[in-house]
Amino acid sequence: MPERTLYERLGGEDAITAVVDEFYDRVMEDELVAGYFDGVDMQKQRAHQAQFISSVTGGPVDYSGGEMAAVHADMGISPSEFQAIATHLDDALRTFDVDEDEREAVLEEIASYQGAIVTAAD
Repeated sequence: MPERTLYERLGGEDAITAVVDEFYDRVMEDELVAGYFDGVDMQKQRAHQAQFISSVTGGPVDYSGGEMAAVHADMGISPSEFQAIATHLDDALRTFDVDEDEREAVLEEIASYQGAIVTAAD
């Protein structure tokens, strides 16, 4: 029997969508990072993020968003802002009782994009 993907271990599309909704609820309450989403269609953003997380965790989803560095180039995201986002994701995963190994695996996938996303100093 083949090993289950991280996507499957997280519970698939519905579970990831629920985590993303919780994640953005937390992000939008955080004054440090909420401003990045001013004027953003959050329904579309939530769907886009669920697609991204599904893709990087081995789900049957192809990510159709732009290249990370290009999309984030003019945003001026600092390391502390990136960390705040990662913390909100970890907290959202905890809310749904995702165990530590799976949370760490998700956060490692996200951290692999830090160099493309962070473009400003603290």
